[in-house]
Amino acid sequence: MRRARAHLFFKCENFQKVGAFKARGATNAVFLLTDEEAQRGVATHSSGNHAAALARAAGLRGIPAHIVMPNNASQAKAGCGCSLWRAYRLCEPTLAARESTCERVIAATGAALIHPYNDMRVMAGQGTTAVELLESFPDLDWLLCPVGGGGQLAGVAVASKSLKPNIRVVGV
Repeated sequence: MRRARAHLFFKCENFQKVGAFKARGATNAVFLLTDEEAQRGVATHSSGNHAAALARAAGLRGIPAHIVMPNNASQAKAGCGCSLWRAYRLCEPTLAARESTCERVIAATGAALIHPYNDMRVMAGQGTTAVELLESFPDLDWLLCPVGGGGQLAGVAVASKSLKPNIRVVGV
């Protein structure tokens, strides 16, 4: 772009199967489970994108997905994956309520927790965006990464800095 005096490249993760980058992390986490862990299913708390991604990944592996969502989640997000997940529970819209409800689900089902952002398997899967971008454009100097919970940024930072130590990674 002339105005920025730079070439800009975009990694359009909205084209992933669930419409968000979350597909990468959830799929990686689900397929890294042992067969014994997977038999009991997976559980998470999410207001939508990670829930849909985890439900899809669980469906690909043929295991149950137990999803906890805040009761104020948008109807579009709440409805995006209901046909995919086995158990759909609503809770109050606080982090404490989400976590405690998810803990109860895990205690009752034995499901493996796949946290939306605080999970090394999720971060590693999301870091593949940086790997693909640097494979296509190895001369990148900067990588701008959206920040929500921080899982994508963590994965992207580790992957990109491992491949190209001098690249500047900026959370936006």
